[in-house]
Amino acid sequence: MSDQRPESAKVHAILVHGMGRTPLSMLLLAKRLRAAGISTHLFAYSAAFERWLPCVERLRKFITARVGEQRFIIIGHSLGCVLTRAVLPHLARAPELGVFLAPPTKASSYAIKLAQWRLFRLITGEMGQLLARQDFMDSLPIPQIPLRVYAGTKGPRGSWTPFGDEPNDGVLSVKEVQLGTIPVQLLPTIHTIIMNSRQVAADIVTVVQTGSEDDGFPG
Repeated sequence: MSDQRPESAKVHAILVHGMGRTPLSMLLLAKRLRAAGISTHLFAYSAAFERWLPCVERLRKFITARVGEQRFIIIGHSLGCVLTRAVLPHLARAPELGVFLAPPTKASSYAIKLAQWRLFRLITGEMGQLLARQDFMDSLPIPQIPLRVYAGTKGPRGSWTPFGDEPNDGVLSVKEVQLGTIPVQLLPTIHTIIMNSRQVAADIVTVVQTGSEDDGFPG
């Protein structure tokens, strides 16, 4: 791959935010990547107002229009990782790297409980309901690209929490982030701000600059 895409070529990063968030949530990460010479593109969507399949197709077009034939990576947060898994098989070219920040990989226990509430259904729309369906989560392909998966561990623990004593980020347990046998990097942070971890940005920059899948990521 390095023979076809020299290290001097521009690298694009597609950033896909999580449910209930906006591209603003990814600005700090984007700033750190741009400081390292990586061009960033923030995809925006609304879980409340968009349907699943049209949103996946719009993401495909967004990626195609911005990266052309140049090198690129994809970074998703939470639901943004689910969208990324759905769009990857439909891209003409695969990204060099996928970075999943707190990705729900199973039917989220949190989403299952909240799905009973009408307000939650209204706020999160079809996409939020899909996160509570195990059959849907099982239907998503496991990415066949170099992948980094991160989970937060600073969520509350105890019998009074939905997670008991399991390590979690306040929204997802580490078990709900595990994707097959792919190593998970644990970070001392919570779900909503995991993308602001300096380690995430540093790992991405290291991999992009060295081309090594192992640098910066113990596992």
